[in-house]
Amino acid sequence: MNMETVQQAHWDLIVIGAGHAGSELAVTTRQAGWAGSILLLGDEPGLPYHRPPLSKAYLSGEMDAGALALRPEAAYERAGVVRRSGVRVAAIDRVRHELVLAGSGERLRYGKLALCTGGRPRPYRCEGIDPDAPPSNLLYLRTAADADRLRAFVKPGARIAVLGGGYVGLEVAASAAKAGMQVTVLEAQPRVLARVAGPRLSQFYEDEHRRHGVDIRTGMQVLAVQCVDGVITALDGTNGERIEADVVVAGIGMEPEVSLAIEAGLGGVDGIPVDTHGQTADPDVFAAGDCTRHVHPAYERDVRIESVPNALEQARAVAGWLGGKPKPYTAIPWFWSDQYDLKLQMAGLPQGHDQCVLRGDPATRSFCAFYLKGGQLLAIDAVNRPGDFMLVRRAMAQPLHVDAARLADESQPLKALLQA
Repeated sequence: MNMETVQQAHWDLIVIGAGHAGSELAVTTRQAGWAGSILLLGDEPGLPYHRPPLSKAYLSGEMDAGALALRPEAAYERAGVVRRSGVRVAAIDRVRHELVLAGSGERLRYGKLALCTGGRPRPYRCEGIDPDAPPSNLLYLRTAADADRLRAFVKPGARIAVLGGGYVGLEVAASAAKAGMQVTVLEAQPRVLARVAGPRLSQFYEDEHRRHGVDIRTGMQVLAVQCVDGVITALDGTNGERIEADVVVAGIGMEPEVSLAIEAGLGGVDGIPVDTHGQTADPDVFAAGDCTRHVHPAYERDVRIESVPNALEQARAVAGWLGGKPKPYTAIPWFWSDQYDLKLQMAGLPQGHDQCVLRGDPATRSFCAFYLKGGQLLAIDAVNRPGDFMLVRRAMAQPLHVDAARLADESQPLKALLQA
């Protein structure tokens, strides 16, 4: 049966968004015991796919499009999940329990609804850029189509300017440098990764990129771009320098895709509020993934987390609730980034820390950075130390106080410190 040809007006569960959260929610809800019909709507063509490789293996050509799929079509068929791709929802009518599809105006009735709409790249605005007709070589990286456009520019000697020194920007820079491109990273903050990591980790990654020939320029804002026939040729910075470029990639953050939720009265510009089961203010509407906000019990504050593990765990929490096997989402958030031969793994949220403790020597390219507040462990960054990372991530499931001096001493077994 071709799942995309199945048409009906009423569905017991409709999932909007076919990324990591949407795909996981649809299939796992069935596995949790949901007996009703399930429809998964995606606005991109084809099967739901992995996004992390887009800035790494896929961009570099080491992975092809076929390897990106999250699941084969047969997995959705076995779960009784009907997919419709290349469709966009224009509106949600919560009173009628209906969705209106863009273009056709087709109406679909739902029993339960899950919003897994993810996010979109924050648009780059600067003097010299017409927002109604952006330059053809100003690119973003969120979808496979974005990566395909960028891949067309990747060749030895080509000049690429990366705007933003966050994880995605640095991953693009690493892939471009490995391909032999001339890479310049422009970061407005005093250091790269300033929003997510401490100064020692920032310095380590700046040094690594420079070692690979990347021109890292921190504390630099672009005042204007120079365009010729709709193509950026150069960027003018605050220090009076001009950076010539063949392609510009803007990695300045992501905005949650919440337009449908806002119009339906269920969200704000910073995300869709949900509880630990992914339920919104409407008992028949749920949400999971990058588009959501929730109060995390470990940090006792409202957070919006952009990560694949968070999307999957939230989706599973919704699935458990819908399937009658509730298991609230309380997992410590974690992330990863691959650059060159470095695997960076992060768990927890370091914001508000008052101490950063290094375990290991960054010169060996294998170490951990621990972020503490009043002796309590908030977060860890582990570079090429997967074993330490897994040990700490599991231990952080409960509040954990550690002795900073012993933590820095590698003669002290890490497992014993965490158990204490």
